Amino acid sequence: MTGAAGDRLPAVYTRPGSASFTEFLAEAAPELLPGRRYAGQELDVASLPAPHATTIVALTYPGGVVMAGDRRATMGSQISHRRMEKVFSADEFSAIGIAGTAGLAVELVRLFQLELEHFEKIEGALLSLEGKANRLATMVRSNLPLALQGLAAIPLFGGYDQGEGTGRIFSYDVVGGRYEERDYHAVGSGGVYARGSLKKLWQPDLDPDAAVRTALRALVDAADDDSATAGPDLLRKIYPIVVRIDVEGFTRIPAADLGRHAEEINARLAETEEGDRS
Repeated sequence: MTGAAGDRLPAVYTRPGSASFTEFLAEAAPELLPGRRYAGQELDVASLPAPHATTIVALTYPGGVVMAGDRRATMGSQISHRRMEKVFSADEFSAIGIAGTAGLAVELVRLFQLELEHFEKIEGALLSLEGKANRLATMVRSNLPLALQGLAAIPLFGGYDQGEGTGRIFSYDVVGGRYEERDYHAVGSGGVYARGSLKKLWQPDLDPDAAVRTALRALVDAADDDSATAGPDLLRKIYPIVVRIDVEGFTRIPAADLGRHAEEINARLAETEEGDRS
């Protein structure tokens, strides 16, 4: 720091504050926050070429949680992306999936990842799963001005609670309401169909492999009724992003395993179709 007052860092950079990077950014450069990006502007949402992410599912199993997201992004009736990633590691023991306006949602994820990393560096410990869910609710709430103009970003959050030794799932609404879900949940355009599938398939004693297969089947069922949701594409070898979080931490399921599960699901569906015709 130099002796000239004009060369000194602003006070927000030097005074003690909270361990929240989002709170720091709100003081230091509020225009960089996703919800402030277009503050005061009237947006013609219908004319914006903004891809939308679609369906995310999550379910618990003894000792962990599985989250999965399809790969399709749409703009109106057009498929804009076939390989979009919608499920991310929030930190070592949690994951976040996104639905809604894709660009804003991805920006929200990156800020959330930085928020958790910043807290860990300042406090020297991981934030509790409950604390992470609350921080994410605050960030979703900050996007309300854009959500009211039709640019909503809705996450689904899940992780392994180290204190309780179990997997937990949290959903959100556009005003930042935070809700803990029991057993399973799904969001996005195909969410209602995925939840219907999970209602039939979820069992409290699923093993990790069966939980992955159940999440994949829920996306297949959602894709059968929702044009904005894509199931596994065996021809192009494009599979949903599926992750598992347990006492060992965050694990992304390999494409080879997903391909095997997808082939088994297709074979069972083919047998069902054949039985219905006979």
